[in-house]
Amino acid sequence: MEEKVILCPMCKMHPAIIKSRKAITIIKDTTIEYEETVYFCSTLGEDDEDAYFIPPKVMDENLLRARNAYRQLKGLLTSDEIVAFRHKFDLSQVELARLLGWGDVTISRYESKAIQDSTYDNELRLIMENPIIMLKMLEKNQSVFESDRYATIRSKISEFITDAFIKRQNLLNYYALYSQPCTENGYIVLNIDKLEQIINYFALKISNLKKVLLMKLLWYSDALSFKENHIAITGLVYMHKKLGALPIGHENIMNLPGIHVEEETPENFDYSIYHILPNDKADFSSLSIKEIKILDKVIHQFGSYNGKKIAKYMHQEYAYQHTTPGQIIQFADAEKIRDF
Repeated sequence: MEEKVILCPMCKMHPAIIKSRKAITIIKDTTIEYEETVYFCSTLGEDDEDAYFIPPKVMDENLLRARNAYRQLKGLLTSDEIVAFRHKFDLSQVELARLLGWGDVTISRYESKAIQDSTYDNELRLIMENPIIMLKMLEKNQSVFESDRYATIRSKISEFITDAFIKRQNLLNYYALYSQPCTENGYIVLNIDKLEQIINYFALKISNLKKVLLMKLLWYSDALSFKENHIAITGLVYMHKKLGALPIGHENIMNLPGIHVEEETPENFDYSIYHILPNDKADFSSLSIKEIKILDKVIHQFGSYNGKKIAKYMHQEYAYQHTTPGQIIQFADAEKIRDF
């Protein structure tokens, strides 16, 4: 526990020590544990209750920590997260409130003392996760902003609506029906950062990696993970197609900004061939040791296959044989993959 010696704010004569300790309180019928800051007067013994005191400002800070601990427990945005988001777009508390169509003091209250309900929290998350929705909200409430300030805020939001964001959003749109863990996505929501890292890992380990092979490698990775750990890795949802399992939104996967893809259209062909190339800037920090071991197992088994060979292999899987064209492949069936 870190301690800092200061002059006692009560007697103004003797050293006092700022201490951090575990505290428990009850918020909305929920018991919360949080870090509390207290002052200890060094002239009194530690067993003397009068030796401990909390100045009003510190008491407010302690209450805010307790409320943020409650928010984290309930899956709500903390006051710090709201402040960070507001600063990211150079917004005042009143401006963020007005952008959302809320009362002027609402954001101030959420950053200091009040705890937002789930409805308000969801509205905040929507604009935090999607600047396009934020821009629409700004346009909807344009009348409450001065013209110059509206233009400045609009310009700032536009900086975040990049080509990379749009490409990611296009894939996410396909997964709007799978925004919660379910049997279709292997009980994990789509994580695009992790998906990009997995693809880059395959591209690093497998030369001449093409789309058909990649799509099956993704399915086998998710299926093997589900078989061993009862949860998939990527959050992709797969459908029964002619060449085997194919993720929903597969064309948009090829457009993700974090991977390197070369598209080739050979003469006399009416379709393109996608080559997935290694990415020198690839980051694998989102992949756990357990997940990398699964990817390595899949690479060891199928890394030398071509698209035709792995499709033929996949056609013999229980999950493929017990679904029909266009049907979603449930992970309850996917976990029945053959051992390798």
